[in-house]
Amino acid sequence: MKLTEVEIKGYKSIDPQGQKISLGGVAVLLGVNGSGKSNLVSFFKMLNYMMTNNFQAFVGRYGVDRLLYYGPKNSDSISFVLRFDDGDVRDDYEVKISYALPSRLFISEEKILYFREGNDKPYINDLCHGAAPELALLEDKSKPSRFVKTLLTGIRAYQFHDTSDESHIRGDSYIDNAKYLLSDAGNLAAFMRSLKITPNYKRHYDRIVSHIKSVMPQFGDFSLDPRPGNENYVRLNWMERGGNGYIFGPDQISDGSLRFMALAALLLQPKETMPKLIVIDEPELGLHPSAIAELACMVKTASANAQILLATQSPRLVDEFDANQIVVVERDRERRRSIFTRKSDEELSDWLQDYSLSELWEKNVLGDQS
Repeated sequence: MKLTEVEIKGYKSIDPQGQKISLGGVAVLLGVNGSGKSNLVSFFKMLNYMMTNNFQAFVGRYGVDRLLYYGPKNSDSISFVLRFDDGDVRDDYEVKISYALPSRLFISEEKILYFREGNDKPYINDLCHGAAPELALLEDKSKPSRFVKTLLTGIRAYQFHDTSDESHIRGDSYIDNAKYLLSDAGNLAAFMRSLKITPNYKRHYDRIVSHIKSVMPQFGDFSLDPRPGNENYVRLNWMERGGNGYIFGPDQISDGSLRFMALAALLLQPKETMPKLIVIDEPELGLHPSAIAELACMVKTASANAQILLATQSPRLVDEFDANQIVVVERDRERRRSIFTRKSDEELSDWLQDYSLSELWEKNVLGDQS
């Protein structure tokens, strides 16, 4: 089953009337700064926290005022519906998050609606019975809950912006923390080492290295042996192509190259370890134009095994995809909200005979940038 639609109300720049965002194999969110792209990514990040029983930690980190649409004076709740569909069966997971004094959020409604083709009414599993700090789904043992929980744990949001000297990705990585790539790629060294030493995954490791070489010509291979004196940790060391075996450290990798390494590991990993829905915020950040083309190629490869949702403002990246894969995000200044719209290849067919998608974006045919 795939996540076919997300409906969100009252979250950040999405007003209480709500927005429905349809998803496919690949969906590219395109919008200017402040339009609301990153707020949708933030929603999936919140969902990741919720699925690890850490919703209150998310609220504490980001604050009630920043999560509710224009704060609790303008909106007293957040609600969302996640629709999963395989053609014959549909599961809707519905959650309402309510505001309460003093400045807190709690789960006030939570249910699963199970639709089967040919049935007039859905089966309803009502999970919430009063104010709850965390999702009841995590503790419920019923078959619908276990099924939906499996679907939701396959959704992961990523942002590789922090490549500072103090970032996790440049530091030591615990060698056993390699089950999946973390949201900030802080365990990239351990994750890559796991792929390299696992026989069934070695070809995936080699493919990742090959793509890194295409955008970083001097790169030869990673050196991922455990650290001398501390066998429990590994660092993202590497060697030059055709070099003499000299080991370079992660501090000797540019920000753009380091982000590309994380993207390659995420998008080219084995099917068995790959999330079912990958959400990435501004993956083009710091990448050379040639690397952006390589990024698009990796996204298309990954879409054979996962759904991909990208948030970008890069015209160069948009040109690598079809019009029906683009979701335009705009700011409705009059009503102070984000709106999400799609335009099909058919609607733009006359324009696309003479212009690229990026040119249509610049001409405000795809969306208003004013």
